[in-house]
Amino acid sequence: MFAKLHLIEKSCHCSLVGRTYTARGQGHFLSKPAKQTYSRKFGSSPTVSVMGFFSKIFGNGESTTGSKEDTLAWARRAKPTCDPAPSAAPPGQQLGTFAGGCFWGLELAYQRVPGVIKTSVGYTGGHDPCPTYNSVCGGSTGHTEAVQVVYDPSEVNYERLLDTFFAHVDPTTKNRQGNDVGTQYRSAIFYHTPEQKAEAEKAFEEVNEKLANRAFRPVRGDKVVVELKEAGLYYVAEKYHQQYLAKGGRMGRGQSAEKGCTDKIRCYG
Repeated sequence: MFAKLHLIEKSCHCSLVGRTYTARGQGHFLSKPAKQTYSRKFGSSPTVSVMGFFSKIFGNGESTTGSKEDTLAWARRAKPTCDPAPSAAPPGQQLGTFAGGCFWGLELAYQRVPGVIKTSVGYTGGHDPCPTYNSVCGGSTGHTEAVQVVYDPSEVNYERLLDTFFAHVDPTTKNRQGNDVGTQYRSAIFYHTPEQKAEAEKAFEEVNEKLANRAFRPVRGDKVVVELKEAGLYYVAEKYHQQYLAKGGRMGRGQSAEKGCTDKIRCYG
């Protein structure tokens, strides 16, 4: 997974300042949370004994002191993800796949959406048939960190999922979200149906119009550069990445995944 310990420090930098704002990034910040608002905190975290937290929180069945040597040894034993996830949702449900920088925070945002049944983080959009976190972070696999959701279309529509995406991602930066730079952090929407593609194209037009009229929240650029591609093979990431922030993150402080929660998302936990 991690060729060097400092790679972990690059794995999740939140991309937006911790303010509350409306769906699809309107430019007016709110003084207090309103329905369907989202927020995020941005900054870095001090170096910690990360694998010690992994072992404590996720129960990997191995003993580690959290030292650099144990961390690297533990990382080298990780097995690659070679089996892609099912390409279809169970009957009556649908899939949505989104990439927007570090997958930890984006997954928690989707966990909180009413109507979302299940979430996972993983790798998609590349050519490596057996990706690992380490290889994806190296930028040689072509994959990007992504979140896949299973949702009930009778409870939540795809438009709401797009709103969540645009509320947590800077759509104007190519191969970058905040301090995370590289193709593995590129933003993308992977559509599973023609209807999802049409909804995403409509959302792109709306966001571009807001950007042109300076009605979008403050971002780096002035044009949407999010990729829009048909969903392909999606590889579920290593177990300890799943629901990472809800389970405690690096600091061992779990964040609420309760439906409708509008608490700020602490990117490291």
